[in-house]
Amino acid sequence: MPLVRIALRRGKSSAYIAALRNGIYAAMRESFSVPENDRFILVSQHEAEEFDYDPNYLGIARSDDLVIVQIACNNTRSVEQKQAFYRSVAEKLSADPGVRPEDVFINLLETAKENWSFGNGIAQYA
Repeated sequence: MPLVRIALRRGKSSAYIAALRNGIYAAMRESFSVPENDRFILVSQHEAEEFDYDPNYLGIARSDDLVIVQIACNNTRSVEQKQAFYRSVAEKLSADPGVRPEDVFINLLETAKENWSFGNGIAQYA
């Protein structure tokens, strides 16, 4: 049920992008109990002039390797689950493909279950 959007600067290898997708999916499976095969991930790469961020907002030193992850998901997770998820993503992306934790920006967009249709014009979760 999560829809994941990953935005980053253009120029990373396909192996790097696959590691991002795999790490985020693994963290969702662990922390959010996302079912196997519930995997919908979009990756957007941007030119430098299309990717604007503050390198020091909230005292976090970001680099041009910043990865912005936005996930639309059901509004059913606790604060503790979300915190575990954020940690897990940062750890997994640090291990592979080597993204610094400071460069992992995550935003959850929570929605009600009836706001999803996975095909056939049916709201499967309603």
